[in-house]
Amino acid sequence: MTGMEITEVRVYQVDLPLKEGRYSWADGKFVDAFDCTVVVVETAGGAKGYGEVCPLGPFYLPAFGKGARAGMAEVVPHLLGLDATELGCVNLAMDRALLGHPYVKSALDMACWDLAGKRAGMPVCDLLGGRHGTAVALYRAISQEAPEQMAEKIAGYRDEGYTKFQLKVGGDPVDDVARIRASRNVLDRGEILVADANTGWLMHEAARVCDAVSDVDVYIEQPCRTYEECLTIRRRTARPFVLDENVDGLHMLLRAHGDGAMDVINLKISKVGGLTKARQIRDLCVELGVAMTIEDSWGGDIITAAIAHLAHSTPERLRFSSTDFNSYVTVDTASGAPQRDRGYMSAGTAPGLGVEVDENALGAPEAVYTAA
Repeated sequence: MTGMEITEVRVYQVDLPLKEGRYSWADGKFVDAFDCTVVVVETAGGAKGYGEVCPLGPFYLPAFGKGARAGMAEVVPHLLGLDATELGCVNLAMDRALLGHPYVKSALDMACWDLAGKRAGMPVCDLLGGRHGTAVALYRAISQEAPEQMAEKIAGYRDEGYTKFQLKVGGDPVDDVARIRASRNVLDRGEILVADANTGWLMHEAARVCDAVSDVDVYIEQPCRTYEECLTIRRRTARPFVLDENVDGLHMLLRAHGDGAMDVINLKISKVGGLTKARQIRDLCVELGVAMTIEDSWGGDIITAAIAHLAHSTPERLRFSSTDFNSYVTVDTASGAPQRDRGYMSAGTAPGLGVEVDENALGAPEAVYTAA
């Protein structure tokens, strides 16, 4: 017995409303409040690990809040009694219990990393490879609105210290060209603008936009739904290219790298199944020289902490950007989470993820799983 055997897992549902009221992106999709799932993994020795998963609504990736909690009912019974710090064994057990559905496993894996750090007396950042640089540069996502409104918001966030902006496009091509140009006009040389279509364009629409902004300093992100469509557009434009939704694991990363399909990827923790698998992809990207935006689909304090630890342990040159989701929402779920400072954040130095969840503030758990 090590004292790190999993004896109980508690699962909570938490709504995360947005400070700006609504988040809108391609194809008229929007969310007013995010359906977040927080897990508390408790061990025989009394240690607690915290994890979180928060899909971007039910229509962004094949993931949704109720699905995360339903999937945990399949997975968690197979984890009870396992040593939470034996991360390879934990992930193998989850993959055997539930085929696919990586987002279901992400919060549980995250909580086990938190416990591994606490057992070692080290921050997760150090376990993931060590701390590169003093802080992590953040991007700000700009919800889809009229061109002048989006440009105005960018100007406001620049005043807060951001230098990287992810513009939500994927609508009418004429409107999107106007959004890109208006936003670029308020930025200085060296500041980063990414036009993220979130799979929203058809190929002919993506081709029109890319041609129309061929003179603009802008990255094009995930223009179309399928990998093949995105690859076609990639080969028609000289703009730097980002893949997100299509890169959902090591195999797709290797395929995309072999095809020369992108310059940057968005590495989302829950999309690939948790920190364990995100680290594998991160390390391969470092070896291949592929820059990364390190983030998740959405989240609050726990996910922001996990993002910070993975990003801060990534070599700076390969770290294209990251994000602080807890600055977008009105609800705090934990103390000790990273806080934005002039467009940057840092991974904490306390053991584990460095956060402490106030379970009383979460309300009653939706499910409790206990070892026999």
